[in-house]
Amino acid sequence: MTPGTAPNTAAGAGGLARRGLLPVCVVVAACLVATLDRPAAAATPAQPIPALTYYYIWYNPTSWRRAKSDYPLLGRYSSNERSVMRQHVRWAQHAGLQGFIVSWKSTPTLDGRLARLVQVADAAHFKLAIIYEGLDFEHRPLSTGRVLADLSLFAQRFSHEPAFRIFGKPLVIWSGTWKYTAAQVASVTSKVRSRLLVLASEKNTQGYERLARAVDGDAYYWSSVDPKVYPGYPSKLVEMGNAIHARRGLWIAPAAVGFDARLIGGTRVVDRRNGETLRLEMNGAIASSPDAVGLISWNEFSENSQIEPSVKYGTRYLRVLAALRGGRSPSIEGFDSDAVANHSSSTGRTLVLAAASAVVLALLIVSAARRRRLAQRTRVS
Repeated sequence: MTPGTAPNTAAGAGGLARRGLLPVCVVVAACLVATLDRPAAAATPAQPIPALTYYYIWYNPTSWRRAKSDYPLLGRYSSNERSVMRQHVRWAQHAGLQGFIVSWKSTPTLDGRLARLVQVADAAHFKLAIIYEGLDFEHRPLSTGRVLADLSLFAQRFSHEPAFRIFGKPLVIWSGTWKYTAAQVASVTSKVRSRLLVLASEKNTQGYERLARAVDGDAYYWSSVDPKVYPGYPSKLVEMGNAIHARRGLWIAPAAVGFDARLIGGTRVVDRRNGETLRLEMNGAIASSPDAVGLISWNEFSENSQIEPSVKYGTRYLRVLAALRGGRSPSIEGFDSDAVANHSSSTGRTLVLAAASAVVLALLIVSAARRRRLAQRTRVS
């Protein structure tokens, strides 16, 4: 709009007010904007097996500059933002998920973010578990002293929170256990298992059996399997589930939506196939009789396994998940208004406000046209 158009618009608004049309404009615009702020009720899961999704709280605005080919619909957020957490929880509940498996190790930044997420989850009656990042950025194992200190801190600070009550005690998956000896794992878990359930992250039955006495089960993070290329993979999950349950352990079976980590050095690509990959992998996970499904992932954008609504995919994969889980299909109207307002690149509120403005502008144009026709008829007569 050019600077000289504002007075004409104001005059048009005055004409609309005299004809009783301005209130209509306001009502229409208000209704459009109000769709963004409706509270979203959590859906009641239709399946007995809980579904949890891996959730990452490491994002800062600068994180989105590296190795990303897709971005969240909420904008390039910081994982520190409470409004983003609230929207994520709301969307997850709509889609039939029961909780997040939160990536964590103790740092001042991640401790603060986890505490904030716990508050959000408790308020929404949403569940949380932890995947403890036992390997550093170079995939080297952290010292057992560091792991023990972190898990002890977690138990002391968070074990009483309702959000962590999924299987009686808070659940921790120790990522990278294959880099530790059985004695090293036992030296840590023997001191925290009275307060925590600690699962290994082994990739096969042999790996689990190696650690079985020191852990409470296993969670396999298998993000890169292609069910079309490796049709025998459900048998592997069944074998692992049977071995773990034979020792009365907890089994969290993996299911992924797709995979592409080429921007961070990977070579394997698993096509999403418009939701067919997720459907096949969910079926394979359920067939192994898990205690929970570990969905890969909510927001691992570097590996392109995210189901969070995104610029490239919209809400497509949450809708696929909702159909599988008996949840409610999320939509743009599910945006948390506070979350959207905090991101200049987010689209939800911008689209709605643009639609409202377009309606008002259209009515102004119609009114102006009517006035011109009326003036012409007056001059003719």
